Amino acid sequence: MAQAVRINDELIKSAKAVAKAEHRSLAGQVEHWASIGRAAEENPDLPFSMLREILLAKAEANAGLVEEYVFGEGG
Repeated sequence: MAQAVRINDELIKSAKAVAKAEHRSLAGQVEHWASIGRAAEENPDLPFSMLREILLAKAEANAGLVEEYVFGEGG
């Protein structure tokens, strides 16, 4: 369910700039930052780079862009 939220003008300005560079909508950028912030609060011992990679891997898995790893095959 979509809901309107008041956000500081400086944060909106920054989010617009980053959204454009990252090819996201403004809402998408704010949601991205919120996801990272939530993950950081839930996992305070993990560095940002690891949190980002985990979120990226989850998105790839949800999009069906991964293959199941089978142990013992190949080299």
